[in-house]
Amino acid sequence: MKMPKSLKTYCKKCKSHKEHTLTLAKIRTRSSAHPLTRFGERRLKKRHYGKTGVGNKGRFSKPAVSKWKRTGAKSSKRPDLRLKCKECGKSNIKTTSSRLKKIAIE
Repeated sequence: MKMPKSLKTYCKKCKSHKEHTLTLAKIRTRSSAHPLTRFGERRLKKRHYGKTGVGNKGRFSKPAVSKWKRTGAKSSKRPDLRLKCKECGKSNIKTTSSRLKKIAIE
């Protein structure tokens, strides 16, 4: 999807429609924002390595959590757009409503 470098939209600080510059905000994935929540990491670590006693307990017969395949993973993301007001310099992030494989700011 092609987007313009600047567009006119509402600024909360100026309380009127002003020209805004448009850039892509850095996408924080779930794994980078909350690293311990991925695939129930804490629960699985406890299940694999929390047991004590004699024997293997099925710990090392399973592959590492990082080697598991993510079946049904989405191939596209909802990119976040950073809108910065040219008048006051206030910026706010707006998430696009549709999923996009590729976005180009021209």
